[in-house]
Amino acid sequence: MRVAVIADVHGNAPALEAVLADIERAGVELIVDLGDLLAGPLPADTMALVDALGDRVVHVSGNGDRELVAAFDAPGEAAPELPPVVTEIMGYAAGAIDRRTRDALAAFAPTLVLEVDGLGPTCFCHGTPRSDVEIVTAGSDEARVAGILAAVPQDVVVGGHTHMRLDRRVGRHRLLNPGSVGMPYEGRPGAFWAILGPDVELRETAYDLDAAAARIRAAGYPAAEDFVAENLFAPPGPDVVVPHFEART
Repeated sequence: MRVAVIADVHGNAPALEAVLADIERAGVELIVDLGDLLAGPLPADTMALVDALGDRVVHVSGNGDRELVAAFDAPGEAAPELPPVVTEIMGYAAGAIDRRTRDALAAFAPTLVLEVDGLGPTCFCHGTPRSDVEIVTAGSDEARVAGILAAVPQDVVVGGHTHMRLDRRVGRHRLLNPGSVGMPYEGRPGAFWAILGPDVELRETAYDLDAAAARIRAAGYPAAEDFVAENLFAPPGPDVVVPHFEART
């Protein structure tokens, strides 16, 4: 089976729409979403795109999905583990979804294992197989990464969370990250994703940034200008983000 992999859409419906059009042209059998699907400016529009896929898409849960469910369940309550701006964003997204969407997010699996052509049994997760917030980057210490993966029986592990592409080997494991559809940290605009089987293809899709910015600004999203500036037109690159993430590990 060949699969398309998307991650970290973060409610950027225009980016996802463009990627799904490319996926349709590629003719893959299944789409795997690695989580953090809706927490962003256009959650309802994003979910409508996903709903239209039916059983052609499967999901793993990201920390953003888990936090959005918590915000839906306790509206107006501060989340002490989150920065205030993230709590505000989660409150906005929670107010834009319905109970059916909340229940769908809550049902996302923590990990999935699928047989992928050319790669064999492949583990899909958000952060790492053991945690949706664990960080692995190109700069992560090899011994630490080996410890994270030591108990994982599958040789190929595909995760998201860092919003950066990755194709790294540590011991017998190959660790992949398709990058982010909606909030890329690649140092340039675009929507980033991957096709797996029989090879690994890291893909990139351009979309109409001006039209996307207009939709996001009109949505009432509390961090609209920052989202447009930092995630659409001038995303940070790995040279900035990797040291920032590694300082937190």
